[in-house]
Amino acid sequence: MNRKIMINKWLDNNSNQVNELNGNEIDWVRIIPFVLIHLACLAVIFVGVSTTALVVFAISYFLRMFAITAFYHRYFSHKTFKTHRFTQALFAAIGASATQRGPLWWAAHHRHHHVHADKEADRHSPKDGFIHSHMHWFLKQENFKTQTHRVNDLNQYPELRFIDRYDIIFPFILGLLLFALGEILNAFAPALNTTGWQLVVWGYFISTVVLSHVTYCINSLAHVLGSKTYDTGDNSRNNFVLAVLTLGEGWHNNHHCSPGSVKQGFKWWQVDVSYYLIKMMEKLGLVWDLKYPNEKLLSKKLIVKSP
Repeated sequence: MNRKIMINKWLDNNSNQVNELNGNEIDWVRIIPFVLIHLACLAVIFVGVSTTALVVFAISYFLRMFAITAFYHRYFSHKTFKTHRFTQALFAAIGASATQRGPLWWAAHHRHHHVHADKEADRHSPKDGFIHSHMHWFLKQENFKTQTHRVNDLNQYPELRFIDRYDIIFPFILGLLLFALGEILNAFAPALNTTGWQLVVWGYFISTVVLSHVTYCINSLAHVLGSKTYDTGDNSRNNFVLAVLTLGEGWHNNHHCSPGSVKQGFKWWQVDVSYYLIKMMEKLGLVWDLKYPNEKLLSKKLIVKSP
């Protein structure tokens, strides 16, 4: 393949025309960056680790996980609250830096999932195996194109279309910012024992790989492991461990019972950090019109266990 065409496929999502005859196959050229991100984590051997690097890793993970859970999922996919156009674009860009594609692509596939959850048309059902539901599904050519007809409400914004089309730009921007931060700290605060490349490895590569696979676990594990509180017509489960790691997304059976709810932890003890932060944003006037579960609907779908 011509090198210019290959690079263009990485930079511009609209350049990829799916071959209908081979749509079920993996586009190996397209996923080279995905593979390289994983291999780049091995660079930790050369850059080492420091307390600063671990702090940056945690901040990068937390901020981008919030962008995915609160905005890519609860806002773009389900419209569980309203926000300003600037805030919408800002968190779309932060979400894109998590390297999970753009907001339109993400929301479109997730809306499709809710329509066909655990049925034959579900593109990432665990019924087709762990590897398929975890990551194989989004590596297939047929699932690469953004299903714009499912997100007409979002497609009207040119800034969202730009972020979705050129989503690869935002991980690069994050990497450059991390490198600059590391070099500045190395020059002016050498006692922190960090460098630009160390922060890139920990703040982008390692953080992104962990963030990505934890997110994928909602597809591959949250429909297999955990408890069912509500009869949702699918295999969604509530999983405490995943809820902690994903800032609240692990209450997946709750979510499938009431997908339009801004909160997914329905009980006081069901930790839902994304919801807590959205509530803080509401107090600051950054978001409004938060939607909550219908108690009558919850009672109707509640699974009553025999004594």
